[in-house]
Parts: sequence; structure tokens; C-alpha cells
Amino acid sequence: MPEASRRAVFLDRDGTIVDDPEPGFLHEPGRVHLLHGAAEAIRRLNDAGWLVIAVSNQSGIARGLYDAAAYAAVQRRFVELLAARGARLDAAYFCPHHPAFTGPCECRKPGVRLFRDAQQALGIDLARSYWVGDRLSDVQPARTLGGRALLVATGHGAAYADQARALGVPTVADLAAAVSEIVRGG
Repeated sequence: MPEASRRAVFLDRDGTIVDDPEPGFLHEPGRVHLLHGAAEAIRRLNDAGWLVIAVSNQSGIARGLYDAAAYAAVQRRFVELLAARGARLDAAYFCPHHPAFTGPCECRKPGVRLFRDAQQALGIDLARSYWVGDRLSDVQPARTLGGRALLVATGHGAAYADQARALGVPTVADLAAAVSEIVRGG
């Protein structure tokens, strides 16, 4: 296992980096659209030496709305769109479960298994890392694992702003604003 000294930014995908079209459950590569400034924000993290890791709940798989191959096709398109703008992910993890359909699991956010997997695989110091997303479940792992959290107002984020504030989680306009906070806070 690599020494746990690297800093990471754990990003939710849908609603944080890419548009989360209604009714959700993004599973068609042609419907993948980066949110304004998202690729440039990720490139800024890349350039500043942060590991960038996407972690996503994909309950549409458990619900039978699409399969892991459809998720992989969307993910490939997502990575292509980032690369076209000079940005990259260092890793991506997803949970295909939903408690109502598959029973409880440890990988569905706010569970921490996927973050622990990334920590082991990439030598991440979780206490020096950030969690960014548009739902409380995206940022709650920071409290459990000792990192810092930022809620973005894109996607579903605006609906959670009051709850986030009550938990001491700052809300920022979008991923670009989150990255500015991260880079400034180092």
C-alpha cells in the first residue's frame, strides 16, 4: 500500500461535474454534458497536484433501469469530455446498490468503503482531502473520515444548503468555486 500522504478531492459526478437531467439516472453517453467550468476546475486541481477521484451512487443499476455496461459507457464519454479540455480523473468508483432493492451496503454514500478503497489504492491522507458534491450524502463522509466538505449549489445542492449550513458545511456556487476554496486552503 502506498504511504498515505497524498491529498485528494472526491467529487460526486451527477449534478456536480455533469448535468443531472430529470428524472436522473444518467445512462446514455449522448446525454453527458459537463457543467459550465467543471473541466477547467478539474484541470486546476490536476495542475495543483491534487488527486481527483469521482465517486458516484448509481442506484439505477439496482433499480434495473440500466446496467453496469451503460454506466461504463457514460463514464467513458465523461472522461473523453474532460480530456478534450485538458482535465483528468485519477480514479473513479461507483456503488450499484440501493437499500430498497439490494439491501444495505457499505459502499453507497454516505458509506465510506469506496473512499477507504481509494485511500488504500492511491495512498491518500483522508484528513487532508476534500469531498465535493450536490447532496449531503456526497459530503458527509468528510465528517466520518476527517476531511473537509463543500456542497455545490448546482444539481440538487441548493435544496440542501440550509441543512449543510447547520452541519457546518459551506455551500459554494459550483465546482469552480469549490476548487478556488480548495486551492486557496491548500
